[in-house]
Parts: sequence; C-alpha cells; structure tokens
Amino acid sequence: MVKDLIHDPFLLARPSSPAAAEDLSAALDLLDTLNAHRETCVGMAGNMIGVLRRIIVFDNGGEPMLMLNPEILKGSESYDTEESCLSLLGGPRKTKRFRKIKVRYQNTEFQVRIKTFTDFTAQIIQHEIDHCNGVLI
Repeated sequence: MVKDLIHDPFLLARPSSPAAAEDLSAALDLLDTLNAHRETCVGMAGNMIGVLRRIIVFDNGGEPMLMLNPEILKGSESYDTEESCLSLLGGPRKTKRFRKIKVRYQNTEFQVRIKTFTDFTAQIIQHEIDHCNGVLI
C-alpha cells in the first residue's frame, strides 16, 4: 500500500530499530511507495513513511531492491557530492560518500547477505542507511 511521506525532521532524525518478521508488510508498503514516486525518487527508508525500522528500498540498476537491517561494512574512494531528499524540503545538500561499499543485510527471508555496490547505487544505499541511523543530509 502506498503511504504518505513524512517531512518532519524531528521524526526523520530518530534512529530506527532493527527490522523483524512482523515488519515485512511495512517493507512491502515502502516498496509500493517507492514505485509510486519512481519519477522523482530512487530510494527510500522506513522512516520516510513513519516506520522506524531498518528497512530500505532502492533502484538497483532498474530493478527495485529491498534490504532489511543494512549495515555498511566497508567504504572506499570518498568523494564530495550533493543530494536531494524526497522527505526533506529544499534544494540539494552537500555530503560525502564512498564510491564503493560493502553491505551486510538481510533479505525478506531474513537470510544474511553481503554484497558490494558501486557508483550511484552505492550512493543511494548510503543515503538510505543514513536515514536508518537518523542522519539527515
């Protein structure tokens, strides 16, 4: 189900708790909400729809990907960039990102996976994990 977006910086700045099996319906809502905003959004985190759980969804080379409890294990090749956020009003903000990241996460069966991402996909994931950590750009 497509959910309304949260724009309250106080709520968005709260760190999220780990996702559990009972959060799978919220994960699907997050995916539906990302799909509804595809023209203007490439990634979302649970808190963007009011769910304070470590859930992210993002465009992974044209296909949506969902991660539960994502954690960056390693980052390399730091660079400066600017990003916008669907939940935060105003223009792009400056931030630092890694060009390459290694991420540990769980899939919807709660199986642990470790995968390396690069370039724009890595940037999206870092932005969404920041949301999970209560970090606003």
